[in-house]
Formats: sequence, structure tokens, C-alpha cells
Amino acid sequence: MTASFPLLTRFRPRAALCAAVFGLALGSAAPVFADNLPEVQRLIKQGQLPQALDKVEGHLASKPRDAQGRFLKGLILTEMNKPAEAVAVFTKLTEDYPELPEPYNNLAVLYAQQKQYDKARTALEMAIRTHPSYAIAYENLGDVYAKLASQAYDKALQLDSANSTAQNKMALIRDLISTSAKPNVKPQAPAAAAPAAPAPTPAPAPAPAVAKAAPAAAPSATVVTSAPGAAATLAAKPVESKPAPAPAAKSDPAADDVAKALAGWANAWAGKDVKTYLAHYAAEFSPPKGMSRKAWEAEREERIAGKPGKISVSYDDPQIAINGDKATVKFRQHYKATGLKSSTNKTMVFVRNGSKWLIQEENSR
Repeated sequence: MTASFPLLTRFRPRAALCAAVFGLALGSAAPVFADNLPEVQRLIKQGQLPQALDKVEGHLASKPRDAQGRFLKGLILTEMNKPAEAVAVFTKLTEDYPELPEPYNNLAVLYAQQKQYDKARTALEMAIRTHPSYAIAYENLGDVYAKLASQAYDKALQLDSANSTAQNKMALIRDLISTSAKPNVKPQAPAAAAPAAPAPTPAPAPAPAVAKAAPAAAPSATVVTSAPGAAATLAAKPVESKPAPAPAAKSDPAADDVAKALAGWANAWAGKDVKTYLAHYAAEFSPPKGMSRKAWEAEREERIAGKPGKISVSYDDPQIAINGDKATVKFRQHYKATGLKSSTNKTMVFVRNGSKWLIQEENSR
């Protein structure tokens, strides 16, 4: 007999840390669906979570070691936004049934939601050790490594905001991960319930060095989902305070300096550092709409420092043209803040002032 563990994990705006419906062999006395477990799944599907929890707990009162029921209880607790209790359920399952990869994978999902990426990585490595052909765990592990990398590059940019190499690497990571709201974990019932069987007897854990997935443990149905138009990536929120890279013509040191000035300007804006932001403008800068410099600076301070929540400022690869002590920079700017998201074509004129490049003109369309 085999047990089918139902799990459908969904994230938005891009999907991540996918889970699946797997049928796993637990030995000659494998846990299977009892009569009331399909009813639990029906209640979960209908969103009647308290009733489903009562039902599965009633089942576990008579069969406390039933892996199927415990797994469903973990899904219900996850759906009810009780991650600590769900972690406890899945952790105990890994202790009692260390040969099962799904509880490890679900632990990784929960840890990733809490941004505990080191724990998520360890859980996924255990899933792979017990089931070397578990493709979803490999994909999830890649997403976790991407998040760990983004944290490292973000720290590098905090220490050196003009580090163009770190900016380029950060941009690559940002292509893989995007902002995600709280994920939804929904179970999916298998096509048919297995017949009733005796309560499970835990199978001994295989030695990690020789752990192999038996043929019966192959997936009976694998479900990987994402929000419409989304790609499979990590569900945790990426760093939003760093701009996209500002590559420049490496053959021209002046263009490199302009690119660094542009990156510093965007970093200061995203970080709400008004003093540093305003310092990127030349003394001869002419504010728009005939405003005085003082009035313009006051308006910018209110719109930057006074903006609630986080600000994200990024831009596509800029086109930099150097003409003596002037540089014209054209790019498409992307701005995100609470309640606002926009993309604008922008042209800036920088002038050399000693060793610095400062903004003399700024036009948007």
C-alpha cells in the first residue's frame, strides 16, 4: 500500500517553494486513508478549517501515529496561519518517519516564509537525502540559495553602494525572485482514496548514504502551481531598497563615474536619505515648473522622507554619452511605494564638479 500526501503550495506574484502530491511507500504497514480522512480533505477544500481540524484530531485520537492524518493536520494549521504549530507537526513527522521527504519540504516552505533560510536549506537537504530523485526539493533548494545570495549582495551594497559588480549580481538575483505577499497553502485531494488498512508501524530510517527512492515512492501526481503569469521563484520578499545595476562603458572611466553617481542617487532616494539625495544635484540645477530651489527641496524631502513604507527605485540599463565635462544619461526608471507604482522615461544631464558628477538637468516623460 502507499500513502498519498496532498499538498498544493501557491504564492504570488511569482510562485516558489513548490510542493506536490506524492505517493510514498512506508513499508508493509504503510499509513493509508481511513474513512474519515477524505472527509477532512473535503472540509479543507471548502475552507471549513476548524471543522477539518476537529475531524482530523478525532481521527488522531484513535490513531496518534497515523502519518496521513498528521500530515493533513500540518496543512490545516498552515492554512490557519499557525506556522509554529505546523512546524511542530511536520518536525515530529520527520522524527517518526525520517524516510518521508514531504514533511521536510513543508518545513522548508514554512521556514522560508519566516525568512529562516538556513533552516529551510537544511530541511531541503534532508528531503533530498531521503529521496534523491525529489526534483521539487532541488528546485526549492535553488530558490533558497538565491535568497541567501540576495541577502549577501544586499549587505555588500550597504557597505559599498557604488560596487558595480555587486549591483550586477544583485540584478541577476532580482530576475529570479520578486516581492510576494503571504503565501497560501492549499491541499488537494488525490484522485481516489486508498482502501482502509491497519494503523501504521513506523519504518526504520534508511542510512543517508544509501537512501534511495523505491519504485512505489514515485509521484502518483505532481502539482506545481503559480499565480497567473508567474515564474517559479522563492516566496520571500527581496531587497527593494537597491536599484538595478548601472552598467557603463568600461572603456571610458568618466562613464563609469557617471554610472556610479546615478546609482548613488537612486540608492539615496530608495533609502530615504534626503541629505545625500539632494547632494547629487548641482548648484545650478533648475527645479521643474519654475519652483525655487528651496521650495523644490522642501517638496522632495516631504515626498521622500515623509513617504510611509518602503521605496523602491530601479532603472533599466542607462545610455551614457560623455561630452567633455557633461554627460547625458537616458534610462527608464521604475518607482514603487505604498499605493503607487510607475515607470518613466528619464533624461539627466550630469556636470563634472571636481571629482564628482552632479545632476544639472532632470526631465521625465
